[in-house]
Amino acid sequence: MKQLLIDIVTPLVDNPDEIAVIEKQSGDMTVLELSVAKGDTGKVIGRNGKIAKSIRTVIRAAAAKEGKRVIVDIN
Repeated sequence: MKQLLIDIVTPLVDNPDEIAVIEKQSGDMTVLELSVAKGDTGKVIGRNGKIAKSIRTVIRAAAAKEGKRVIVDIN
């Protein structure tokens, strides 16, 4: 899931080298904390959070296909 998130976010940002994803286990759930450059945060969130919601939906669907639960946290 971590690599899928990086692959989705990379084309959206101007500084792909500053993408960082930290994976944390919390019980039966995995939390992916996404950090991007300060100027790229708006591009990842999108107007009214539409891009962020779409990213979370794709990651959640991919995780469900593998029988896992994943939450994406954008910092």
